[in-house]
Amino acid sequence: MAYGYNNRYRSAGGYRPSSRNYVKRRRNYKRIRNRAIIITSGLIVCVIAVALIVGAVKLVTHIASSFNGSINTASVVEETATKSPSAASSDKKTESKTKSAAKPKVNKAAEFKYVTPKIADDGTSTGEYDSNNGLYIYKKMAFELFYGSDAKAKEYAEVVNSAKKSLGGDINVYSMIIPNHTEMGLPARLKNTDKGVNTNSQSDYTQKSYLAMDGSVEPVNVYNNIANHCDEYVYFDSDHHWTGLGAYYAYEAFAKQTKQTPIKLSEMKENTIKGFTGSFTSMTKYPLNVDTVHFWSMPFDVENKITEKSGREVDAETMYYWGEGPGENSYGVFLFGDNPKEVIKSKAKTASDQKIAIIHESYGNALVPYFAANYKEIHSIDFRYFDGNLASYCKEHNIKNVLFANGVMSSATEDMLQSMRSLIG
Repeated sequence: MAYGYNNRYRSAGGYRPSSRNYVKRRRNYKRIRNRAIIITSGLIVCVIAVALIVGAVKLVTHIASSFNGSINTASVVEETATKSPSAASSDKKTESKTKSAAKPKVNKAAEFKYVTPKIADDGTSTGEYDSNNGLYIYKKMAFELFYGSDAKAKEYAEVVNSAKKSLGGDINVYSMIIPNHTEMGLPARLKNTDKGVNTNSQSDYTQKSYLAMDGSVEPVNVYNNIANHCDEYVYFDSDHHWTGLGAYYAYEAFAKQTKQTPIKLSEMKENTIKGFTGSFTSMTKYPLNVDTVHFWSMPFDVENKITEKSGREVDAETMYYWGEGPGENSYGVFLFGDNPKEVIKSKAKTASDQKIAIIHESYGNALVPYFAANYKEIHSIDFRYFDGNLASYCKEHNIKNVLFANGVMSSATEDMLQSMRSLIG
């Protein structure tokens, strides 16, 4: 083959195999060919190497992850096994609390079903509308009409929500919207009919406000307990307040809803002030019934430090102003009237070690005393006159419970809402 090849090459007029140029060209050709083979082989090796490295990294990561998980699981098992039973139990409780805290709280008001007050009605009697004062006079009783709107219901809820936010998660916040006499004493046939007068539903308003409150705020359904006793003397005929008995039924509802034992009326001594001519007596030209104030003294001692509007502090050994007599100011027997602040220390054996701040207007005056049966310290704060910040005050006095207890009229009145906002800051 070599000879034939050389012979063909010569006949074609090319270089002879023995020529120097030919040898040089052959060497260059081999050199280029070898380089090409080396480069190609190198590229192939590099691609294979990269693929192997990537695969190895993934494999190692997977193995390391699995191995690490096994180690973590084993360490947790070992740690739990070496802990005392009480420590392991504590961990479980902590885990349970963490899971519980992660779940959003459900608004209790979603479960509320409001009863219809069974108001005595002869079916024939009607009343008179006192347009100058927004009162409806029926059987010598004056009824303050309610026009609260959905917007005001939400506005009040926002005030309470703001309070909860500023107070923080470690303080329990409760809201108690108190219905007035119109809701519990004026027959249904005289409400929003051509025979009576227009007035909005207070149960609807209350529910809408409660549902607009944050799930961390606990609304208190006092409406039903008062409605179930509306045939009793729970509101005055000549005044816009409730009676001491009406306030008791609200306290009772709060105690039961918060799983506390309410003090019984039979455990307290009933006292009376006859001849109460309330705030409506001088307002309207129509004659009204004269009322009697009933209040119940507790079977235990208390210490009451009163801060008056002037700033003067007075120490008292009671929650009632025993010097109050008949007339237009008889309601002032409760908590000595309207004061910015009163701090009541209870010596009741049934009182817990808990403290509570009750934020209220004058409706709260008749309510506050009953709480001395369940709390060792009650801070009564009238937001209309108190000059301070609620969150700072609770922190200073280590208070972990706050109750907003206000009449439905106040909750829908702008100047009252503004006073509450000032308290919250």
